[in-house]
Amino acid sequence: MVQVAERVAGWPGPVTGRERALAPDLIRGAMLLLIGLANAANFAFAGQPGLNGDPHGLERILNLLKITLVDARAYPVFAVMFGYGLVQLARRQRNAGTTASGIRKILLKRNGWLVAFGLAHATLLYFGDFLGAYGIVGILCTLLLLNRGDKFHKIILWIWGAQVVYTIIAAGLVVLAIANSSGPAHTMTDSPNPSLAAKNYGAGLVNRLHEYPLHTATVLGFIVIVWIGIWAARKQLLENPLAHRTLLIRVATVCMGITILGGLPLALVSAGWLHVDAAAVDAMSFLHNISGQFGGPGYIALFALLVGKLTANRRPDQLGLLITAISALGQRSMSGYLFQSIAWMLLLAPFTLNLGDRLGNTAFTAAGAAIAVWTISVIGAYQLKKHSYRGPAETLLRRLTY
Repeated sequence: MVQVAERVAGWPGPVTGRERALAPDLIRGAMLLLIGLANAANFAFAGQPGLNGDPHGLERILNLLKITLVDARAYPVFAVMFGYGLVQLARRQRNAGTTASGIRKILLKRNGWLVAFGLAHATLLYFGDFLGAYGIVGILCTLLLLNRGDKFHKIILWIWGAQVVYTIIAAGLVVLAIANSSGPAHTMTDSPNPSLAAKNYGAGLVNRLHEYPLHTATVLGFIVIVWIGIWAARKQLLENPLAHRTLLIRVATVCMGITILGGLPLALVSAGWLHVDAAAVDAMSFLHNISGQFGGPGYIALFALLVGKLTANRRPDQLGLLITAISALGQRSMSGYLFQSIAWMLLLAPFTLNLGDRLGNTAFTAAGAAIAVWTISVIGAYQLKKHSYRGPAETLLRRLTY
């Protein structure tokens, strides 16, 4: 009845399985594991980047992998996918006969509600929310970018080219800083977040209200990353990855190369295998952060190539249980993201189970919790898919939007 009512009112009904492209869903579902690894560590260590500055044994490997492949590299994936999703939603509405002004109204309303979702998430659970920032950037993209032509959108390719050059210059400065390092060796430390160290929920809530606006302001610059997702969606790179295989191989090679090499110097410091002074560590931190944005298109290109290989000469029902379940989580990624924050609050906060302290090894406890919570969310999403239910957050957002 709901689907019929939506179509009668002029809105397209829910996206069916045949209408969905596999790559975007698989990317979102899989990358929620990396989001979990980053955020669980922040909760466990009550600060960022969430690691032991004096690692021993396997902790060295954990720190190395986290800094190289996860931190500042996971959220750009969702920024690219957010831009991709904006174009997909607008295209679907246009194909259903919705006018340009109607599409703009829907997108502005949807993104306005994302801002509200983000405020609620940040206030109640975790200051490091991205939903609100996505909402703000989505509003800006709707007003400034979506209705532009192909020539205008080529600007983003020049911007990313300039960022490659900028990152290379930053890498050169890191080499000079290492060569000139002469002071005492500097170890990495976590930048504390009072809300994560609060001894009770009320104190944490007050601290989150102070921390959230600054965090949101610092991440709004990822509109450039969202824009590359808009460009990719206009080219429909993920709907048919086999047709764009050459481009995807180039993007995966260049972007993953930059993001791994750019993160490696700081990762070696975090593992305790490279000893340099504070100035060199600061230069490495800067390189780590700016090179992280390339992880967005890099990871997405890798997954798109994987999807191209998986779907070659196969029907959707032949993809296997694991791929289907992870994709089901990707279809419910906002619910999965919010579920994670609830889990970190219950498992890792000082006033709840505080497992990081109780179990002794905070780093491995956080990583284990992230893997376990992600696995539970994959299983839950698959069960929802089997019974044709959307995620609760997606259902609420759709009802508020339409």
